[in-house]
Amino acid sequence: MGEFVVNGAQIKCSQGIPGKAVLIVLPTARVTAGDMPVATVMDFKPMANIPTFGMCNSSQNPTVIAATSAASGVHTPAPCVPSPMKQWSPGSAKTSVGNMPALTKDSTCTCMWGGSITIDSEGQQKASVG
Repeated sequence: MGEFVVNGAQIKCSQGIPGKAVLIVLPTARVTAGDMPVATVMDFKPMANIPTFGMCNSSQNPTVIAATSAASGVHTPAPCVPSPMKQWSPGSAKTSVGNMPALTKDSTCTCMWGGSITIDSEGQQKASVG
């Protein structure tokens, strides 16, 4: 298992343009690592935990389909509104936070429109000595 994923972790969506965002972890579980709230697999709510990734490029997204149709068939991205289908997976098999598996860097979340949401960095600040 890697380090805990915390508030401020960098996440990305395979269908987003530019596709990067910052995970928002509310301090409800009162468990911290490096003074930041630790994420669980349940931190997948659109806009509350997973903000917009800018524009959506997925040809499965109805807003992209409509924008493409309005542009006479020229593929046209539309504003991203994340639509995660279910919680992050797999999460930690050994560590839980508030009775939920802690979120780990290898966890992913799938958007309803075909995007794969992954974790780029855990969000913890690393310190070095000397």
